Amino acid sequence: MAVNDARERIILAAEQLIAERGPAVPLRDIAAAAGQRNNSAIQYHFGSRDGLIEAVVEHRLATLEVRRLELLAEQAGAGSAPGVHGLVEALVIPMFELAERHGIHHYARFFEQIHTHPAVTDAANLDGERRTSVRVIMQQLDRELNHLPKRLRMRRLRALPTVLFALLADHERAVEAERVPAGDVNAWGEVVDMLAGVLTAPVAERAPLR
Repeated sequence: MAVNDARERIILAAEQLIAERGPAVPLRDIAAAAGQRNNSAIQYHFGSRDGLIEAVVEHRLATLEVRRLELLAEQAGAGSAPGVHGLVEALVIPMFELAERHGIHHYARFFEQIHTHPAVTDAANLDGERRTSVRVIMQQLDRELNHLPKRLRMRRLRALPTVLFALLADHERAVEAERVPAGDVNAWGEVVDMLAGVLTAPVAERAPLR
C-alpha cells in the first residue's frame, strides 16, 4: 500500500470513528479500520492524536474553499450585497454539498465532536490560504452586524461554528436515518435561516438579574 494511500485511509477512518465515538476513540481502532496492522501507523503518519485530528480537518478544506469562493464570486457578480443570509449560505451550502455531491456523510459530525480543538478554535488558522473564504465571510459578517455592540457581535460570531456544526451534524443524522434526502434544499434553507437568525436576533430589553 502506498504511503499516501495509507495516510488517506487513516484520515477517512478517523473522520468516521471520531464522528461516531468521539475524539477519545482508541487510535488502534482507527488503525484497524484503516486496514493498518501496525498500531504505530498513526504516529508514523501524523505524530499524535492531535496531528491526526488536524489532518482530518485539513482533508476537506480544498473542496470547501473552491466552492465557497465560487459562491462569493457569484454573489459579488449579482451587484448587490449578499447580507447576512447570503454570507451564511456561502459558508454552509458547500458543507451540505459534501454529502449530496461527494458522498461524504461524517464530516459535520466529526466537527461537532472536535469543535473545541485548537485545529478549529485557533484564530491563527484563519490566516492560511486554504481558509481565505472563511476569513472573508467572517469579516463581512462582522461588518453586517456592526449595529450590534462589539461584545455581543463577537460573542455571536464565536458561537456561530458551534451552532453550525450541531445543525449540520443533525442533518447528517437525518440523512443517514433516511428522514430527509442528502440533497433536500428546503432542509438546507431551514438550517441557513436558523443560523442567520442566531446572528441577527433582536436584543431584548430585560431587567438586571438579581
